[in-house]
Amino acid sequence: MRVLITGGAGYIGSIISAHLLEAGHAVTVLDDLSTGHRDAIPDGAAFVECDIRDARAVLTPGSGFDGVVHCAAKSLVAESMVDPSKYWENNVGGTRALLDAMRDAEVPRLVFSSTAATYGEPEQVPILESAPTRPTSPYGSSKLAVDLMLTDQARAHGLAAVSLRYFNVAGSWRGLGERHRTETHLIPIALQVVSGSRDALTIYGEDYPTPDGTCIRDYIHVADLAQAHLLALDGAVAGRHLTYNLGSGTGFSVGEVVDVVRRVTGAEIVTVTGERRPGDPAVLVASSALIRRELGWEPKRTTLEQMVADAWEFASAPGTSSAT
Repeated sequence: MRVLITGGAGYIGSIISAHLLEAGHAVTVLDDLSTGHRDAIPDGAAFVECDIRDARAVLTPGSGFDGVVHCAAKSLVAESMVDPSKYWENNVGGTRALLDAMRDAEVPRLVFSSTAATYGEPEQVPILESAPTRPTSPYGSSKLAVDLMLTDQARAHGLAAVSLRYFNVAGSWRGLGERHRTETHLIPIALQVVSGSRDALTIYGEDYPTPDGTCIRDYIHVADLAQAHLLALDGAVAGRHLTYNLGSGTGFSVGEVVDVVRRVTGAEIVTVTGERRPGDPAVLVASSALIRRELGWEPKRTTLEQMVADAWEFASAPGTSSAT
């Protein structure tokens, strides 16, 4: 296939790009580098620096793309709570422009990076794809809006669309890893404390209705997540919008994750307690039975220790910096 990856210079997008190239696909990365890194784009991928709202510059009639993997998005929950318009403009408006360009260029399939944030506070765990969607943040709402848009596009225009609802992504793969300029994810922040680039790890809330009072999340290795995108491209069905959860099915509290980081690195981690962050559900754990059954997805890197060890290998490598 010839595949366009929006946001392909980011953490997840770059690793998906690398997996596609390894599988023999032709890859073009579209990224405005506002949060991505040029040096994360794998060798062998073409690169176009532009906003997804300008996707027509790449998706021209006769350009020959077989599919799009859409990873480009604003993704900071806390920021979305104070500046929701940025999330509606970029995540929803940008995707609308992308879909219009895809339709004019006759690109038949799309795999969308959706999120567990579409569910909000779940009624039961593990969460099924049929669970009610009640986002607690504008970030989650913007992603749900795109999911709904894809359902309509599939019905009206025959698009083959797949939404993959990520739970917490961790780890690294072949020299590609997580290095956000504004880091909000637990494992890389804990590793910054280990490396000495951060003084302490703030635990946002220790009064949740969980065994140790901290939030519980489901973690998936980024390489397993990338492989799911290849399966989704192959499994997309014209005129249908399929939705799958991507997680391990096992929840770990913030406290448990910090303990694993301590064991893997052999370092102490200073923690301080902060207030709960707006929009943070207490427990998010996935059921990924549907994608296992329908697309044959099987995660291979299932232990939190391996995810942390891989993340630490990347974070401690010489020259790794969020600024590059």
